[in-house]
Amino acid sequence: QVQLVESGGGLVQAGGSLRLSCIASGNSFDFNAMGWYRQAPGKQRDLVARITRRGTTTYADSVKGRFTSSRDNAKNTVYLQMNSLKSEDTAVYYCYGNSFAGDVYWGQGTQVTVSS
Repeated sequence: QVQLVESGGGLVQAGGSLRLSCIASGNSFDFNAMGWYRQAPGKQRDLVARITRRGTTTYADSVKGRFTSSRDNAKNTVYLQMNSLKSEDTAVYYCYGNSFAGDVYWGQGTQVTVSS
């Protein structure tokens, strides 16, 4: 069974930074894409960043230039460096992994709160 566990969320002032981490563990697996979604209260879950196994990244327009996703395949870990945080970045952030077989695995989520 595959598990994804996020860490690094918390409370930060506007303009500050946070770094999220997500470690995958469990049975033998190999993720193609990994990345991050977020969900604010009363809103749908939206893609924030996606990174392929080779390191190709995709970002939501709202975070381009402020967020950076990276990945360590040897450690089965994906990161999200968030800079210049805004109040509108407040949400629960979910890590995901997309296997080559097409299965999607989710973490439990970590809260990010940006105070203005």
